[in-house]
Amino acid sequence: MDKKHYLESVSKLNKFAHYYYVLDDPLTTDEVYDKLYHEVLQYEETHPLEVAENSPTQRVGGSPLEKFTKASHPSRMWSLEDIFNADELKKWLEKTQKLVDDISFYCEPKFDGASLNLIYDGGVLVQAITRGDGVVGEDVTQNSKTIQSVPLKIAHLEKIEIRGEVVIFKDEFEKINQERMKAGEALFANPRNAAAGSLRQLDSKITAKRNLVFLPYGIGTNTLEEPLLHKRMELVYSWGFRTPPRRKTTAGFEAIEAIYEQMKSERESYDMMLDGMVIKVDQVEAQEEMGYTVKVPRWAVAYKFPAVEKITTLKDIILQVGRSGAVTPVAVVEKVDLDGAMVERASLHNFDEIDRKDVRIGDKVIILRSGDVIPKIVKVLVHERDGSQKPYIRPTTCPVCDSELLDEGALTKCQNLACSARVVNAIIYFASKPCLNIDGLGEKIVETLYNEGLIKSVTDLFSLELDQLLALEGFKEKKSQKLLDAIAKSRGVECWRFINALGIEHIGEVASKTLCENFGLEFDSVSKETLIGIDGFGEEMANSLLEFVRVNAEHIQTLKNILQPVAPEVKEEVVENPFKSKTIVLTGTMSESRGNIKKLLESLGAKVSGSVSKKTDYLICGEDAGSKYDKAQSLGVETLTEAEMREMLS
Repeated sequence: MDKKHYLESVSKLNKFAHYYYVLDDPLTTDEVYDKLYHEVLQYEETHPLEVAENSPTQRVGGSPLEKFTKASHPSRMWSLEDIFNADELKKWLEKTQKLVDDISFYCEPKFDGASLNLIYDGGVLVQAITRGDGVVGEDVTQNSKTIQSVPLKIAHLEKIEIRGEVVIFKDEFEKINQERMKAGEALFANPRNAAAGSLRQLDSKITAKRNLVFLPYGIGTNTLEEPLLHKRMELVYSWGFRTPPRRKTTAGFEAIEAIYEQMKSERESYDMMLDGMVIKVDQVEAQEEMGYTVKVPRWAVAYKFPAVEKITTLKDIILQVGRSGAVTPVAVVEKVDLDGAMVERASLHNFDEIDRKDVRIGDKVIILRSGDVIPKIVKVLVHERDGSQKPYIRPTTCPVCDSELLDEGALTKCQNLACSARVVNAIIYFASKPCLNIDGLGEKIVETLYNEGLIKSVTDLFSLELDQLLALEGFKEKKSQKLLDAIAKSRGVECWRFINALGIEHIGEVASKTLCENFGLEFDSVSKETLIGIDGFGEEMANSLLEFVRVNAEHIQTLKNILQPVAPEVKEEVVENPFKSKTIVLTGTMSESRGNIKKLLESLGAKVSGSVSKKTDYLICGEDAGSKYDKAQSLGVETLTEAEMREMLS
């Protein structure tokens, strides 16, 4: 890098930082920013007399917005040095151990959200300030008071700063974006941007609706006498703050690396987004002795996870037709490595979302991968356009059968019931694990059977013969007979699996079980009023079931005759107990699997639900209770520990 390139890079980093920290509108990914930042840092280390005054290495964070009152932090909020691999961890450990001997380290997740400094005095929350530039931030006290996990009072009377990260849990993020999509509003790119945007709302009522979560990670000004950081943090948690999902004190490279690898492998199971692990010297006296550089503390480092966001190019948009006829756009992108997986496809949600984001063929886009699901396009890099990009034209005919599409805005459907894509996908779903669970009848085999004219509907599966299969390429006798045996084995299927396999819109596994428990095989002759009277059944679900039954009555009866589904046995009357007829939600880690506890409660006549609502009677909590606990608190739902639950039963 020469001086000209260096100055251009400084300018680019400042632009990225302004959009990221000030406007909540990132222009690139963390990986691209970090790579360029380290190139600039390397140049400055070899050319110390040429360091630009406005280089991002000379300050922490960005400037606060004008719309909030500026406020100074009692003590500076530092950024952390980033490391990205085991070799860099070794070098950092060697450096720290040269400064101070015989030290241990406190490891915890690096949450991906918005940093916040809470100031308590006399045991009362007196001020809350965003990070800003580390010295001056924005006063968001009123908004912070709406966050359920921020205590308004603590059992510590002297002045203290509690630093932490404000995050939005993944399920809440999806819910917010669904609501914004329905309202025709732009979607948040990721939970981090949603958290930052929600915390900085001028109207605190909006902040209150967003279910933000505050997770402490450190302490600023304080008078605590505990000599170890992890003991100080335990004290903070005891004041009513939320504990992180994992934390550990250890020493040595191998032990720290093992914690990092475990945390990295578990990251998708956490309620919130993580982008790494923070490692801090545990001895407070050693921290003070080691001190700070101009930019970062010498006693702490952020060990970053591999990127799950990448920039790539949108090559094309293809269409998929599902079993219900819904036509979904899928982005074809330049192949890119996302956390070890080579990605060539990304979700675009629907056609309204393409219009809202102004997605064009040839655009540079940011894609986000979460777990094993298909990645999403979260942002179009409009500033990268050069004029060669082409707007996408919404389709008017089905890409499979060429029939006219029904355009309902966000939802576009092929109405042709004979469309091969609808038929094939309906059969694939019919045979899937949560339905008839026909082993060996996967996507490729269904497509082959359909294309060869052997099946045109699910009922045709049960008239297949061995000679027909043996005539197909690649179908040997053992494989063919095994498939026929699996199809035959599906006869006598459980009632709920039969209902689920029908593929009725809005009727999934839970609703199918509810229908079966209440009506058995007579589910198709129930009135709307009766359906709506069932707990958890709304009008939309009832209408969907009734319409399906009206149109497909003959088809349902034919399948009943073929499959002879089995209705559930009439349950014995449950003896009276504290949980009979109660709606219960489980959360956190318990002494045995939650599945076993669910079975126990259901045997006592309780209904175990997956989400907390006003209808929930009890939330039973294990260790590390998640967002369900916060929601239960906000709704006034009674919470019990596992021990309290067992005591009530005894």
